Amino acid sequence: MVQNTVNTGNKFRFKSLKVHNTNDWILGNRKKYRQVFDAATTRYMYVELAINNLEFNSADWKITVNFKAFDQSNKLLCDNKVEQTIPADTDIAYIRYSWGKPEPGAYWIKGNYRWEAWVDGVMLSSAYFYTVNEGEVTAESNPYFSLTSIKLYESPFETVPFGERNYLKTFNYLTTRYMWVEIEGDNLQHNKVPWMGEFIIRIRDSSGDSIAEIYDLYNYNNTISKVRFMRGWGSKEPGSWYEGGYVVEVSLLEKVLGTVYVNFSNEEVTDPDAGKFYLPGEGMASSSLKTETLPDKELSEAEIMTEINEMIGLATIKKDIDDLYDYLKFVKLRQTKGFDDKEKMNLHAVFTGNPGTGKTKVALMLGKIYRNLGILSKGHVHEVDRADLIGEFIGQTGPKVKDAIKKARGGILFIDEAYALARKGDTEKDYGKEVIEIILKEMSDGKGDLAIIVAGYPDEMQYFIGSNPGLRSRFTRFFHFPDYTPSELLQIGNYYASKTDVDMDKDAEEYLYTRLVEAYRDRDKTFGNARYVNSIVDEAKMNMGLRVMNESTNIESLDNTALSTITTEDIKEIFQSKQISNVDIPPDEELMRDSLAELNKLIGLNELKADVHEMVKLVRYFRETGKDVTRSFSLHTVFTGNPGTGKTTVARILARIFRALGVLERGHLVEVDREELVAGYIGQTAIKTAEKIDAAMGGVLFIDEAYSLMGSSENDFGKEAIEIILKRMEDNRGKFVVICAGYTGEMENFLKMNPGLKSRFDRKFDFPDYSEDELFSIAKIILAEQELEFDGGAAEYFRKHIASLYSGRDKYFGNARDIRKSISEAVKNQNLRLAEITKDKRTAEMIRTVTIDDVMELDVVLKEEKRMGF
Repeated sequence: MVQNTVNTGNKFRFKSLKVHNTNDWILGNRKKYRQVFDAATTRYMYVELAINNLEFNSADWKITVNFKAFDQSNKLLCDNKVEQTIPADTDIAYIRYSWGKPEPGAYWIKGNYRWEAWVDGVMLSSAYFYTVNEGEVTAESNPYFSLTSIKLYESPFETVPFGERNYLKTFNYLTTRYMWVEIEGDNLQHNKVPWMGEFIIRIRDSSGDSIAEIYDLYNYNNTISKVRFMRGWGSKEPGSWYEGGYVVEVSLLEKVLGTVYVNFSNEEVTDPDAGKFYLPGEGMASSSLKTETLPDKELSEAEIMTEINEMIGLATIKKDIDDLYDYLKFVKLRQTKGFDDKEKMNLHAVFTGNPGTGKTKVALMLGKIYRNLGILSKGHVHEVDRADLIGEFIGQTGPKVKDAIKKARGGILFIDEAYALARKGDTEKDYGKEVIEIILKEMSDGKGDLAIIVAGYPDEMQYFIGSNPGLRSRFTRFFHFPDYTPSELLQIGNYYASKTDVDMDKDAEEYLYTRLVEAYRDRDKTFGNARYVNSIVDEAKMNMGLRVMNESTNIESLDNTALSTITTEDIKEIFQSKQISNVDIPPDEELMRDSLAELNKLIGLNELKADVHEMVKLVRYFRETGKDVTRSFSLHTVFTGNPGTGKTTVARILARIFRALGVLERGHLVEVDREELVAGYIGQTAIKTAEKIDAAMGGVLFIDEAYSLMGSSENDFGKEAIEIILKRMEDNRGKFVVICAGYTGEMENFLKMNPGLKSRFDRKFDFPDYSEDELFSIAKIILAEQELEFDGGAAEYFRKHIASLYSGRDKYFGNARDIRKSISEAVKNQNLRLAEITKDKRTAEMIRTVTIDDVMELDVVLKEEKRMGF
């Protein structure tokens, strides 16, 4: 994809241009984007332009896009306009078009093509695509490629040379940087014809959620018989992988060629069968399916209540269960006495609470109660989540939901994180809506012998239940699971320790309790409760083992007490290892000099430059005197101003300055907007925001148009993103810097929406509109970058053009962006003019000069000043 950096207006910003050949929707409001297609099966080629709506939450507006398609000889195939209204409540808009014929293979033949998207006479971007026709790829045949091996290995970004790779079946999630996939196979078009190949490597986790889609596009020559290539996924530093299972799938032309399964644990295991893979339809069962939990035996009422009462904490839950048990016995008694209770017994319930509060355990207890009373035939619990219920393509969701209901029949269908099924905003293309409708139908007129329990965070579950009137009427029983208190957490820790045959001495218990109190005070909705304390016991047990092995000279003589007692030292080691000390990085004077020189070269911004130089002096002084820079003043900053005033450029320079000063380790810039932080359905915003913050560690997180996180409603997910950013700014003080940017008025309102914002952003830089003289200086710099210059007449005329732009400016005035657009138009005219002159008559001066003829198309009419009056 070739992108034109020219901004064609103040109402939108180009995002992407993609190609697909079917109109099917897949998970995440996406199409099946590719670059290589089978000509014989293709009817239409679709193009999709995505733009960021800069009028978001402001006003509706219209856009006209020219979509052009060209073949490999540059012949124009189509040139059509698409007019579309962009609603004010849409932050990302999609404009789509297609070209072809309804019969497969009737229009598109083998070759290279490209789509172009034009707005207001400016090409936004082009997207290349390719069609092949050596035969259809099916489950039975593949005329292009025969897969022979899939191998996995760990490596930094610079891959390990072939022959030195250690192929793994289990990766160490604590040390893995990139997981590389090495693919080998036979080129079946050897000695026949070249072909364009696009392999897609998909990586999914154990829940079925997509981790990565890696595309490999290559023109395979018919002279090669063997194909080997590698593609990796991960990060330069360990920490992007988590413990558990992953699936790696290799596809060509949307047909799966082979699959491998890989585990991540705390150790690395070499794969003795490296290269082997599963063909489609073979291999282990999907790891995304949760196993059923069956009661060991049918318990008596006394045994069930004893088991419930032995659970630590949960006093209100125990009372709720006891009341429910008594009521259900009452209903059963009425039935035996001949009362005509026509209404179905409502067993469905909502569980709300944070992780690790016992929701799954209580669901198991309810299953035993329902079985004991004869209300359910089995009493087992079948646990699922969004990934287990939603299909990737149209038509797959319904069967998956019905299959889950079938497996749960006779017991409880337990839907964890059920709120993820309720997508906020436009739900028409989200399959979660289909899941909810099928579940509601089952609850209304299904076969019965089933209880459905939905669980999740309290606020999110309230939204979920309120998202559909049918949910409100069918889920009338609520159980709230409060966080465990520190004393209850200590009891859970001791109980878990006894289950793993270890014990804590008195001092260790007291120390653990103080840390639990701290964690309880600092907790948020992601606090792990029982999972948190159990993980501490597991780590302490490991530390105990390492301590014993390192301290003891005669292992065999140790008694059982020495081999099973956790001490304070074992627990302290856990928290000490998690404390990251600040690295003393010496200043990089050369980088500092270059960065400040680049800042000084920028046109205008004199006040900002003075502030930055002052900040550099202060940071130098604090470092020289041993003061903590992050405690002395905040580096988090707000940039205010109109588009094209240099905010992003200055943010990049500041990031390098912070690195040069030793304040930030890496000094890179991660640029995001609302779309990259906020998800479409509940529970996913936290994940997206955390990923971007993690990527910005050691550098700068630059949030463009940050005011859009305010949203237009009280329940907007942008507010969740803000809360997460504020918490990480506090928790990771000094580890990264946040810069928020946007229009002046909107940013003032943004800072007022949350008290924490104003207190954490105590630095503010204003980027005023450039003056006419400054804009002309910018124009000359842009020309100089292309080894061009104005002649006298062109310079005078271009100044008039700037005056015209300046007279009509408003808050959306593009400043340097508008100048770059105008210069681009002038350069294009100059190139066209010179193209009509024969080569032998073109002089060096002509080639480097922009004349008045090249700029005459630019507007020089002064706009009337906008006034309000009577």
